[in-house]
Amino acid sequence: MAQNQAQNFHVDRSTALFERPAITILDPARFDQVKQALEDAFAPGKVEKFLRSVEHAGLRIREFEKILQAGKLSAEAAAYAQLGAGDQGLVRELYLALVERVEMPLREKYFKIYAYY
Repeated sequence: MAQNQAQNFHVDRSTALFERPAITILDPARFDQVKQALEDAFAPGKVEKFLRSVEHAGLRIREFEKILQAGKLSAEAAAYAQLGAGDQGLVRELYLALVERVEMPLREKYFKIYAYY
């Protein structure tokens, strides 16, 4: 009988939602500083200049730490190195999300830095 009850149990997964757990930012001031620097680099009037500088440096757009070390982001973004591992992970995730939000015409123009080889 216990086996029958287990077989009758049904979970409706169509209404279940995945909810990401909230991650606490340990250094909000530095995190916000780096976040603002990234958002500035990807601002509509500035993003092409940033993409061009990444291309001229011979880097790929998803190589965040190499781009940071090459000085392709503002000096404020250098505060990334002083963040804890969790905060750095959130910054990298934000950076990659901004990379994917770049409009398609610019992504096509700078195909080489976006391409996976």
